[in-house]
Amino acid sequence: MIAVIQRVSRASLRIDGKEKASLKGGLLILLGISKKAKEEDIPRLAKKILNLRIFSDEGGKMNLSVTDVKGGILLVSQFTLCADASKGNRPSFGRAMDPAGSFKLYGLLRDELKRSGLDVQEGQFGAHMEVELVNDGPVTLILP
Repeated sequence: MIAVIQRVSRASLRIDGKEKASLKGGLLILLGISKKAKEEDIPRLAKKILNLRIFSDEGGKMNLSVTDVKGGILLVSQFTLCADASKGNRPSFGRAMDPAGSFKLYGLLRDELKRSGLDVQEGQFGAHMEVELVNDGPVTLILP
């Protein structure tokens, strides 16, 4: 699995021109699920996301988590994160897990994040989405 985590001051997601999700402050997570991903990876990834200290404390130091600041989470499936563009100009997606397996693991992560009590919103798995964000910092991390 690959998770691109961005600290945002706001983010929104539209499908067919209609807003499906939006948040003010928190994390935008783009999630790519590779063939190597396993169910047992989900609790570790959720715990890492919820406890990453990437929000500023009163002293301006990145010392608080999304849980500490009670931020929101926007989770977006993005199989293109599993792309291999090392050969030629057209990316290969052979490393990405099949849609059924990805949908299952995506749902497990979503559910695990929701257990935190935070506002967890999501896109629509497999849909063409328009994501808009204001990256705060900018702060972007990639978790393998």
